Amino acid sequence: MKTKITISEIARKSGVSVSTVSRVLNNSPSVSPEKREKIQQIIAEHNYTPSVFARGMVNHTSQNIGVILPDITNPYFASLFMEVQRFALLSGYATLLFNTMFVRNRKQEVKKLSEEDYFRIIQEKQVDGVLVLGGHIDKEDIQESFIQALNQLHRQIPVVIVGSRIDGCDCLVVERNLKQGVAAIVHHFIALGHERIGFIGGEPGIRITSARIEAFKQEMRALGKPALDHHIIPSDYYAPDGYEAMMQLLEESRETLPTAVIAMNDMVAIGAIRAMKDRGLSCPEHIAIASCDQFPQSEYTIPRLTSLDQHNEYLGRMAVLQLISAMNGSEEMIHINHTPKLIIRESCGA
Repeated sequence: MKTKITISEIARKSGVSVSTVSRVLNNSPSVSPEKREKIQQIIAEHNYTPSVFARGMVNHTSQNIGVILPDITNPYFASLFMEVQRFALLSGYATLLFNTMFVRNRKQEVKKLSEEDYFRIIQEKQVDGVLVLGGHIDKEDIQESFIQALNQLHRQIPVVIVGSRIDGCDCLVVERNLKQGVAAIVHHFIALGHERIGFIGGEPGIRITSARIEAFKQEMRALGKPALDHHIIPSDYYAPDGYEAMMQLLEESRETLPTAVIAMNDMVAIGAIRAMKDRGLSCPEHIAIASCDQFPQSEYTIPRLTSLDQHNEYLGRMAVLQLISAMNGSEEMIHINHTPKLIIRESCGA
């Protein structure tokens, strides 16, 4: 069996020091192009892959980052995690997923751990940094003990939150624009001739729900078409919640049924369309639907869903870059340009 070449042998064959080879492996600019090319040629010839474990022993790091999210079965978090994992791997880091199962009205077969419990577990795993993608941090009313536990974790290792800035929280934040994009859907529906527009989905007491409903109301008022309270039905973020919300909307709005509905995300939209079908209605012929959050495969539903692309690949990349920057000692906040894009398909009737 062929023995794997070592970094010392690469240095000897290249006629350079081990530290010079190490700088090339770590993409340091302080190596001349000639030496870099020669070293990279030998690395390629021998198909050399640096040992992450060995590198961590030298740098006193684990080359692992922890990712905390509330529900991996939610397509939003699954998609965002996949992008985080991809960019982390490209940067030489492995990801450890901590799925807290912080989901309202979901049965748990085992005793549920608090997110503070996960903070302690993460420290035991000796990761180099932590990304928080949702959970209690998304609530409007956050317990002080949770913020203290999060700050305590941040004092031990860098913590980056993808979401909104929280008063009293010392962690770095990659801030999503929670409202932007809703206006685009409203304007699109108005342009299509819709006068009565509803909004369904999203758990009450969660920042993104409140932000999107408020953006919806503001835009409707600005256009001189105030939203009716009984046309706004928060529920949750899953298909059954969209189904129940649409059923409630159809029951309570018989006289003034909206001709278009904005759904919190694609899952809610799918549930709403099923409810319409069960009541003998069709989308978009009877009620047009558009979603605030595009999930993978939304172009394969019947009808294809009009949705906002929240650019999870961009959010994932920026989150990883912010965390790596913090792990390298920088406390500077990266300011991002998060601009969702409206993808027009069949469900809006355009």
